[in-house]
Amino acid sequence: MPSHQNTRPRQDRPVVQPTRQDEVAAAGSALFGGPFGRWARPGGHSLTPVRVVALVAIGMFALGMVQKLPCYNWAWFRGATSQYMHACYSDIPHLFVGRGFADGLIPYFDRLSGDMEYLEYPVLTGLFMEVASWLTPGGEDLMYREQIYWMVNAGMLLACAAVMAVCVARTHRRRPWDGLLVALAPAFALTATINWDLLAVALTAAAMLMWSRGRALAFGILIGLATAAKLYPVLLLGPLFLLCWRAWKWREFGAALLGAAGSWLVVNLPVMVLAPVGWKKFYTFSQERNVDFGSLWLIITQRTGRPIEPETANTYAIVLMLLACAGIAALALTAPRRPRFAQLAFLVVAAFVLTNKVYSPQYVLWLIPLAALARPRWRDFLIWQTCEVMYFLGIWMYLAYTTSGNKQGLPTEGYQFAILLHLLGTLFVCALIVRDILMPEKDGVRRDGSDDPSGGVLDGAEDVFVRGRAAHPARHAAQAVEGPRVEWGVPTPEQGLSGGSGPDRA
Repeated sequence: MPSHQNTRPRQDRPVVQPTRQDEVAAAGSALFGGPFGRWARPGGHSLTPVRVVALVAIGMFALGMVQKLPCYNWAWFRGATSQYMHACYSDIPHLFVGRGFADGLIPYFDRLSGDMEYLEYPVLTGLFMEVASWLTPGGEDLMYREQIYWMVNAGMLLACAAVMAVCVARTHRRRPWDGLLVALAPAFALTATINWDLLAVALTAAAMLMWSRGRALAFGILIGLATAAKLYPVLLLGPLFLLCWRAWKWREFGAALLGAAGSWLVVNLPVMVLAPVGWKKFYTFSQERNVDFGSLWLIITQRTGRPIEPETANTYAIVLMLLACAGIAALALTAPRRPRFAQLAFLVVAAFVLTNKVYSPQYVLWLIPLAALARPRWRDFLIWQTCEVMYFLGIWMYLAYTTSGNKQGLPTEGYQFAILLHLLGTLFVCALIVRDILMPEKDGVRRDGSDDPSGGVLDGAEDVFVRGRAAHPARHAAQAVEGPRVEWGVPTPEQGLSGGSGPDRA
């Protein structure tokens, strides 16, 4: 049933100033001159919001590199325990040797001599690693080469970090300052150079920007490339399918799907044909991998003392993921107002993170840009980030405990608590987003009457296929107990164009 609500987006509103809407942002701004004043006039300065976000992201990335200095100088090369005690571990220097890059082996084509027969990463990430090895000089000093390999990768990942931050800042045209959530995220600085996840994260952020500009084919191409670097970006096609179904935007979804399939095949098909055994190693390794660090399943095995076989863990994870996706689908089609794309994207990736049989510390990078777009609220974002930082410290202290002879570090029970913090922190953000979807007047992005600023063709589109409460226009936009009423796409007079009547205390 079509909706009769007015969904036309307003494009003539000024940039939202977070210090006027968010009490934490207002308090933090005291370090830089205080909140944005009533008579202040934006513009006329070379430091635009997007440039500030990019510079802050580069600065935080540099701080993350400084945090890795103890390992860069010696801890990577003097036993495992030291790098864990300093919480500066990185896969990058170790895999330079362990995956044959130091010996000039070609990923997927050349068989490795260790317990891993072929490189266990998707093709685009493998190409990224290979390019970095080409830029690493040869020589007899292996330690020096490992250090340079990490530095080269760090430089390439820095470019990915800048792309990620800029894309997030530009996705919501009127909310560029939300990009600071990404740039200042503590977990971003700590995990940026652990692995190569920032490549997929940057491509996904660029895809979200393209969709927000109505470029469905470009979105699909970038999502396909991101999926060729890491598996999780393909999950965003699910929420997009549901939202395009509700708004009946099939041509745009078809273009996105075609672009994603095409770009993924362009990257994967040559390796798939010429080195099929090496190509499929990523997929077989994911299936055969045992229950590992950071997962709910690890807590269960440690508490019960009974191991869970990989096949059983895969089945449990798939069932829980399907149930979560079914819940997200029901939410998307029955919510009183069509959810924003970023909201559903966060929920589906978070569901994958929560149900997966492994959670490496750098996986938090998948969620940081989506969280900034889905719920740009500093208090809740920092609560979640605190949980992730605690998990980051917990896993290294636990590994130090298990590898050191004198048992220095975090015992098993402490690590289980760190895992619970990570799980609860992620569920906390999910719960807030679900509440925002069910009660749109609580959504900070929509407080000024906006619909879906990152939704592209979905922004302001009318519903065509809806179920439940959404099928009854009389139930749309229920009056909030406190705070201003928000109509679909139209700001109320008391809100005007300032982006809200006061701090969002939702």
